[in-house]
Amino acid sequence: MKFEQLWTTVLGELEILVTKPTFRTFFASSNLLTLEGSVATIGCNSAVAVQMMETRYYSLVKNILDKHTQQNVSLLFKIVALKTQNTTGPLFSQETLGPTKIANSPMIPFNPNHLRHDFNFETFAVSTTNQMAYAAATAVASSPGALYNPLFFYGGVGVGKTHLMQAIGNEVLMKNPAFKILYCTGEEFTNEIIDAIQTKNTKRFKDRYRTAKALLIDDIQFIEGKMRVQEEFFHTFNAVQREGGQVVLTSDRAPHEIDRLEERLKSRFEGGLLVDVQKPDFELRCAILRIKAQQKNVNLPMPIAQILAANVDSVRKLEGLLTRIITEVQIKKIPLSEDLARMVVGKPDSTNHESRSQVAPKVVFDAVMKRFNLTLTQLKSSKRSRPLARPRQIIMYLLRTELELPLNEVGTWVGGRDHTTVIHAVDTISKLMLTNTLLRDDVTWIKKEVFG
Repeated sequence: MKFEQLWTTVLGELEILVTKPTFRTFFASSNLLTLEGSVATIGCNSAVAVQMMETRYYSLVKNILDKHTQQNVSLLFKIVALKTQNTTGPLFSQETLGPTKIANSPMIPFNPNHLRHDFNFETFAVSTTNQMAYAAATAVASSPGALYNPLFFYGGVGVGKTHLMQAIGNEVLMKNPAFKILYCTGEEFTNEIIDAIQTKNTKRFKDRYRTAKALLIDDIQFIEGKMRVQEEFFHTFNAVQREGGQVVLTSDRAPHEIDRLEERLKSRFEGGLLVDVQKPDFELRCAILRIKAQQKNVNLPMPIAQILAANVDSVRKLEGLLTRIITEVQIKKIPLSEDLARMVVGKPDSTNHESRSQVAPKVVFDAVMKRFNLTLTQLKSSKRSRPLARPRQIIMYLLRTELELPLNEVGTWVGGRDHTTVIHAVDTISKLMLTNTLLRDDVTWIKKEVFG
């Protein structure tokens, strides 16, 4: 069986076994380069794809190849140029995340709809936390008005709701530049209604909004409690839908959780598809960081992305850390390194440093004791058994990196340890968080308990 035919067969099976976003991101552009003896060399389109193949999908690919070759195959993965393909999806489409533009990124025509051109499906990283949201968005973009109408994304800050909404608009405009799309925030919609009433020009407002073929409104929860605005939005919503137009909305809450929202609007919103967009997991945070770095023309190695992603779970805060690292490199001429990443992670942002520094170490102890069902005496004791040592190291890590206490003071808090013990604990937890999911979950839970 020829390489191309063999790999086509393998891809056919993989497409059935993994999700569509995963297949598009990591497998669709791969190919079988060589099969020498029992060693198969597989070409991937990026360092991220190689990383995922080696760590997550190695066994899956190997089992399929073993079956078709009747051999015990070993796999090697190599970064190669992209194959030409017709599918679109959230691809990391470069060999490295270097100072060049994203390959094969769609050329979106200029539009006056306030859409960010970099908010498209190509630059949206997909993982288990947002697969459903991504699938729904691409379906709506391919047939606006036909599926999931309205499409309602809800979730916390920085989970990608706005990116997906604008990606829908950009995708539709790329295919049909004449398509009438209106994008605005709930606040802007409210201000336009108020202005129209004050200037006695409501007809122009209605003509503008009710004739849209796609109405995209971000942070719709802003109209909560504003009865006149809700009245106008209700009629606008009905007019757009009646003419076959698509409505896409985002909110920080599900419709039934928006207390002062009219029941008829809640009913309309819940009549479509509601998608809860979860916080990104560790792998997705790494991918998002590398995409953001790529957009800034910076090559961010995976180990550095992992250090940042392991210590911060907010995408907005990660973007801030990335900006600080880039500033250190460009302005202070400091080499981009893992040590720099650890330094930035351990240096609180000026926007929240004061509030975090006021947190008493006792609060950290209380959270750790609650998480691991331990006593203060146990944590400060000289015993070094694993059930005590790991929580104790977590305390030292948090006191040092989050509260920024001096090394000697941290040691005093945990039973009189010296500064070398504290350094070892901080280094150990920082490294383990890159690979140990359970530890990462523990630290994330404790941070939320302490800092909210």
